[in-house]
Amino acid sequence: MKSVLITGASSGIGKQLALDYAAEGWKVIACGRNAERLEALSAASAQISTLTFDMTDLEETRKALAWVQASLVILCAGTCEYLDNGVVEADKVLRVMTTNLMGPVNCLDALLPGMASGSRIALVGSTAALFPLPRAEAYGASKAALAYFARSLALDLTPRGIAISLVQPGFVKTPLTDNNDFPMPMMITVEKSSAFIRKGLARGASEIAFPPLFAWLLRLLSVLPRGVQKLLAKKLVR
Repeated sequence: MKSVLITGASSGIGKQLALDYAAEGWKVIACGRNAERLEALSAASAQISTLTFDMTDLEETRKALAWVQASLVILCAGTCEYLDNGVVEADKVLRVMTTNLMGPVNCLDALLPGMASGSRIALVGSTAALFPLPRAEAYGASKAALAYFARSLALDLTPRGIAISLVQPGFVKTPLTDNNDFPMPMMITVEKSSAFIRKGLARGASEIAFPPLFAWLLRLLSVLPRGVQKLLAKKLVR
């Protein structure tokens, strides 16, 4: 039976991926910090088992994942905090970087030694890494760092036959984006997000960015001269 481990499975995209993979007959290992939500998720399908741990704690992560094996790993957990008015708050930046970058790194530290040739790892970043946005210094930087990490790691894991996929969603309606107080163009549902991710992973895509038009527009903006980018970004400042 095919097996998939998913972090951030207690809500949002991770939860939807767990439900959808279970419906397709996969053995799902759903991971997160909220035991109550994970218990409710496992009750929804006999295909889903759960692991409760804090992936920002390296030793706790190593202990939780020590004996886990999966042919597909989707590291989906993340967080977002904004910086306002150009005020750099180091504690916010640290929290975001720890969760969005070091959390996946800790999971890979624990999982990679036991992963076999033919396995695939999906690192869920964000299209925010493609274009600098106001207030998103911490979030965008964490996702940009994760993107570089994923692309570099893909080169080093090639000899082992382990593939890396970088997933870069746009705006997705989740409990996290429900906190945003600004327009979110081309927002899609977690169901559509799950479909994009599962389809991309099934065909072995190294990068999966969606919605396609939104990702294309941000890539286009990213190659414009820096001065033009700055002028466009200024229009987004609240």
